Amino acid sequence: MKDERLPPAAERLRAWLEFYDELGLTPLYRRRRSDAPASEASVPQRAATLPVPAAATFVSAAPTPPPLTLSLFEEAPPRREHESLEQIRAELGECTRCKLSQHRRTIVFGEGSSHAQLVFVGEGPGAEEDAQGRPFVGRAGQLLTHWIESLGLKRSEVYICNVIKCRPPGNRTPERDEIETCSPFLFRQLESLRPKLICCLGSVALQTLLGKSVSITRVRGQFFDWRGLKLFATFHPAYLLRNPGVQREVQEDLRRICQFLG
Repeated sequence: MKDERLPPAAERLRAWLEFYDELGLTPLYRRRRSDAPASEASVPQRAATLPVPAAATFVSAAPTPPPLTLSLFEEAPPRREHESLEQIRAELGECTRCKLSQHRRTIVFGEGSSHAQLVFVGEGPGAEEDAQGRPFVGRAGQLLTHWIESLGLKRSEVYICNVIKCRPPGNRTPERDEIETCSPFLFRQLESLRPKLICCLGSVALQTLLGKSVSITRVRGQFFDWRGLKLFATFHPAYLLRNPGVQREVQEDLRRICQFLG
């Protein structure tokens, strides 16, 4: 019922929030203080709080549902049961779905164990990767291998891939249409693997999986949900090569990964 005491803007806001309550989407705009993780107080606020007029009171009779695990910007396609990495690679073929195919030498699909509990997702192939058809084999790849070994694992025991499968000209950042074309194959790889943890190396990988713009410098070291799997955010090895000062932060991230994997 319309409340004559509220201005039109506040009335429309209340109507929208009541509509969200009916859909069970309360966590989008409200979370009980007791539900917040202990470490949240130390994390910079990333989302704007909806302005609520002082005269308006919102009460939900239904219990608060669990937090959503999918980004609002991402629509999950139907899961393909029992799809192997070999089947996904065969469907990718000698891909010409976007303009990157005009410049590449080889497709860099990914490599590692099909039973990996830890998957690393980078941005895209560089010159060495394009030449060899393998992910992370240049200087950044050597550093990533060192990270893997520091976790007590072998490179062959994890899985390594990228958001895009072809090298962008001049190693530029992948463009939106290229990511939109190639990322469904990445999603299928991750669904096939179903690892215990997906480690996103850099902002391109994290933003692609979360489906929204986030700053890696603000959220590194944090865990996220993605289709029933756990994501972890850290810097790309290439970033560490350019900025040795963040080595301490990366070491902290590796400790968190090690603790999570047990």
